[in-house]
Amino acid sequence: MIFLLGKNVRIRVTDKIGCPIEGGGKYLLNFGKIVGGESFTENVAGAVIMGIDHPVNVFDGKIIAYLRFYDDDSIILIASPKSKRYINYNIDNSVKFLTKGRKYALECLYERSCGAVVYRIINGIPRFLLIRNRRSVHWGFPKGHMETGETPEETAIREVLEETGINIKILPGFVCKSEYTIQGRIEKTVNIFLASTTDTKTFIQKEEVEDYVWLRYDDAIKKLRFENDKSILENAKKYLVENKIANI
Repeated sequence: MIFLLGKNVRIRVTDKIGCPIEGGGKYLLNFGKIVGGESFTENVAGAVIMGIDHPVNVFDGKIIAYLRFYDDDSIILIASPKSKRYINYNIDNSVKFLTKGRKYALECLYERSCGAVVYRIINGIPRFLLIRNRRSVHWGFPKGHMETGETPEETAIREVLEETGINIKILPGFVCKSEYTIQGRIEKTVNIFLASTTDTKTFIQKEEVEDYVWLRYDDAIKKLRFENDKSILENAKKYLVENKIANI
């Protein structure tokens, strides 16, 4: 289904806003079927339209996400007007009337994540925390998706704590934005802050994180593969030195 993300489609609405839903409730968004040019081998139940607050018969827009239910492997496509962008928590909140507590995986065209370059002082020298996510063979910084009502800083603090068990204090005046595309489709924006910790024990979230290391700057920069990550770490070092926070 990832091949559909960002694709322009036409949807013929079968259930308009306000129509009753089988089993109780009513449609809070227009729901229908993609018409013309697409045939699916997977179990696509239909498409829901975000960004339109009134009943329509036909909609032209693009696919911005899809969700796959765990219980029966069925899929619902998420469409929106071409000019609008929605991320994970916008979509989660909007489709609750359809999901009704069923568990699902959500794949989005637009992703916004926040994380941190975390360091702690060991024997007078800063050591930087790197993790290896289970979905990747590469080392990087702890980070994750924003949730409803969070500021970017709050997301970074929560994600570092969830993934590593580390409580952090974000340093003011430092943030690096990284933008890149995953699999040629997913447009990802990541805000990385700089944070310190005095915690001495790391407890990784085994479902998400495969391994972690605390490294001196020279070793950490060598372990990073992506130029974006190297640039972020270089800027973090510059900030610490220029503000006389740490000697590297």
